[in-house]
Amino acid sequence: MDIPAFRIVENNAWKELTKLIGICPGSFDPITNGHIDIIERGSKLVDKLIVAVCENPNKKGLFTMEERAELIRQSTTHIKNVEVSSFSGLLNEFVKAQNGQIIIRGLRALTDFEYEFQRALFSKYLDDDIETVFIMTNNRYSFLSSTGVRELAYFDGKLDGLVPPVVQEAILKKYKK
Repeated sequence: MDIPAFRIVENNAWKELTKLIGICPGSFDPITNGHIDIIERGSKLVDKLIVAVCENPNKKGLFTMEERAELIRQSTTHIKNVEVSSFSGLLNEFVKAQNGQIIIRGLRALTDFEYEFQRALFSKYLDDDIETVFIMTNNRYSFLSSTGVRELAYFDGKLDGLVPPVVQEAILKKYKK
């Protein structure tokens, strides 16, 4: 049950507040524990967080968009205000279609910042009403990337602690085929 938030405005009148909707976009191929950490922390900043699986035309994926979305759903059931969706096209258009106000991005290193900063400026150029919020990774995940997980799995490396158990199981099934 959604309970609307209220605040007092002039003349003791009550007014419903707009729910703050955040979008956490990424290819998530596969979702890692670093992603989960950013999603958990980002979910505390908004009323609703939509984890948005996007298609990256520069990457060949291990999982389909539908598989990635389902793995994220299964990995985030403990976070009550998270929804999972997918899209292709411009992120700003997706954010607007979802009535979102902010984009939440995780940063691991300076190189991430340079790339994400440029993307945030493009986003602001396209729509001045959408803000981008950066969340620094927990240092225990600063080395972790989906690419690294895929490479490790390809060479039968240990994935324990890097991805949620359901994701580890799905990766192992993919590489056994």
